[in-house]
Amino acid sequence: MATDSAVVVGASIGGLLAARVLSETHGRVTLVDRDPLPEQAASRRGVPQGRQLHVLLDRGRQVLEELLPGVTDELVALGAPLIDLHGDVRWYNDGYLMQPAASGLRAIGVGRPLLEQVIRNRVAALPGVTILPGHEVTALTTTPDRRRVTGVRVHRRADGPSTTRELSAELVVDAGGRGTRSPVWLAELGYRPAPEEQVPVGLTYVTRLYHRQPQQLDGLLGVLTNAVPGRTRGGIVAVQEQDRFAVALSGMFGEEPPLDDAGLLAYADSLPAPEIGALLRHARPLGAPARMRFPASVRRRYERLRRFPAGYLVFGDALCSFNPIYGQGITAAALQAVELARLLPAGPHGLARRFFRRAARVIDMPWSIAVGTDLRFPEVPGPRSARVRLTNAYVHRLHAAATANPTLGAAFLRVLNLVDPPRRLLAPTVAARVLRGSDGSARRFDRPTEVGTLE
Repeated sequence: MATDSAVVVGASIGGLLAARVLSETHGRVTLVDRDPLPEQAASRRGVPQGRQLHVLLDRGRQVLEELLPGVTDELVALGAPLIDLHGDVRWYNDGYLMQPAASGLRAIGVGRPLLEQVIRNRVAALPGVTILPGHEVTALTTTPDRRRVTGVRVHRRADGPSTTRELSAELVVDAGGRGTRSPVWLAELGYRPAPEEQVPVGLTYVTRLYHRQPQQLDGLLGVLTNAVPGRTRGGIVAVQEQDRFAVALSGMFGEEPPLDDAGLLAYADSLPAPEIGALLRHARPLGAPARMRFPASVRRRYERLRRFPAGYLVFGDALCSFNPIYGQGITAAALQAVELARLLPAGPHGLARRFFRRAARVIDMPWSIAVGTDLRFPEVPGPRSARVRLTNAYVHRLHAAATANPTLGAAFLRVLNLVDPPRRLLAPTVAARVLRGSDGSARRFDRPTEVGTLE
């Protein structure tokens, strides 16, 4: 049974998915976004990561399909190819080339603008959903005792006269992303800040699009090589719609990919994956490269607060922003939307407490994977428990063994894609193969990093 109204702050993917589930229990759902929203797939200012390479994990694709049935077929019809993440992608994990194999892990080769546009069109067509572009939420409105949020105050940013008005709502959801204003708004209402965890990674990544020829990469649809301690460079190639490859080069802790052609090629040539440099050497670029910096992963632990206003939730990247190298953000937001959908029919009483606890459990797995991996680097501050050190050493041995054993590669990819929990890597059948296969004979493809060649 639908209640009155809800407001979602931010019409990016997280906000759109929140609105999708809210539309089932609220008669009116209004999404407010600062940007004028494009009619066609295009990057926009409010999503600075929109020009960067995006990877939708297999679990994220599954959940999107649950929330928006048929979305996979719609994207494929628009030219986005389906990818077998084990068979169609060449993985260099810690410098070890994973043996490929056919799998049930599927991804969609799609750019962020097209993915967001398709989801936005779907959500905008839902009964009772309104998108209000070109407006900025400047404050929350509350009851006199400030114990319940009753709506938002919005300021018109688009062309025309400047206006401010209030939107009333039974529920307000902050899906404002990494630039969330929740800490400021809640402090203005007298609430204590949520405990915050930060993991500095000093990541800089540069993405450029290239025209794709079918014979390039020997017909593969992607390549990935990760940074490791002592070699803080990485690179990813991923196929996209419109016969394009997106190439993302990354560096950590002050290591920054350049923007000029010669510098990009030299950077790519320094990576363990020779396919990336070969692609840049021969493929035709489509537009200029785009750079973005990501200083730290941030998790806000709202589930630990004793006081929190009724009628208000924090969602998606506003709750936890992950190191984008691991491609977990969209999947985590989609899983939060599923949890919210399960909680809404029980009514508003204690909704924030119930949702933050559920969301924390959703976030725990991708957060532990990302943070545990980042703690391999001595530049990342934080305690290294014996468990973290042993896990990272074990996964390194798994990568070595996966050069000859595709079963191990499949087990790793299922965890990376949030299909299986990390503990599955310790199953007896997997552990036995890791110990048998990591005898030191696996070939690594490390290359020396010559910073001077980039000048």
